[in-house]
Amino acid sequence: MNRFRTACQTLDEFIVTAEVAPPKGADPSQMIEMVRLLKGRVHAVNITDGSRAVLGMSSLAASIILIHHGVEPIYQLACRDRNRIGLQADLLGAQALGIRNVLALTGDPVKAGDHPDAKAVFDLESVRLLQAIDKLNQGKDWNNKTLPDGATDLFPGAAVDPQSSSWSGLKSRFERKIEAGAQFFQSQLITDFDRFDQFMTEIADSSKKPILAGIFLLKSAKNARFINKYVPGVCIPDSIIDRLEQAKHPLEEGILIASEQVKIARELCHGVHIMAVKREDLIPKILDLSGIKPLF
Repeated sequence: MNRFRTACQTLDEFIVTAEVAPPKGADPSQMIEMVRLLKGRVHAVNITDGSRAVLGMSSLAASIILIHHGVEPIYQLACRDRNRIGLQADLLGAQALGIRNVLALTGDPVKAGDHPDAKAVFDLESVRLLQAIDKLNQGKDWNNKTLPDGATDLFPGAAVDPQSSSWSGLKSRFERKIEAGAQFFQSQLITDFDRFDQFMTEIADSSKKPILAGIFLLKSAKNARFINKYVPGVCIPDSIIDRLEQAKHPLEEGILIASEQVKIARELCHGVHIMAVKREDLIPKILDLSGIKPLF
């Protein structure tokens, strides 16, 4: 299972990934059904790690389940809940279990989630987690001690927010992640494609690393307003909210909007990362409308 890695390294095809949240429970059947519908349509599927600080099945365990069902995972690993010992332990476990793609994340603040009194760790953050992965890939632990069983072969990626309010901060952090070993980037939700184009031209293109634009399926005007209110750094414009508000069938309009955004992204970057929370079954329709053919 290395089609995603190959696509990232050769950049000879438009890359598509999708995001699936593990269940808040021990029954993976719904997740498996969603993933089954994505098989053959995406290069890999991200498994979130406590997104929005909400409890869910271990992303490591869920990634293994995907492999068992013939789908290549991107294992998300957040620094919020583990110290450097736990993070390295899980990465070694991922290597042993056949997981290769890792998205290194700092993690959402605990206060945002369903266990607001939990104790956050944040021993590392995303840049230093990327550095830890790079060390493991060189056969060393965080303390530069040699791993007795040899180096790992993990393929690390990172998140990026091209709509960040601080352009200099965005550029600095992007460059630090490149220096730390990031091999691909998945962006946060994109709504301002002019700014995204500027990010690609002025910051990202020179890196020669694949950038996947974050495309979010908005299901209604209410859904869009909720995201604007509760998801930091996101600003869905009134023009999109008005389209959803006036649509006879808001969900169908949301699918159309997402497909239009995929078409724009095809002209600007190397791929898309599609987020359709709890409606991953609609991702193939978004891809069909945007002219993205099944993988072969």
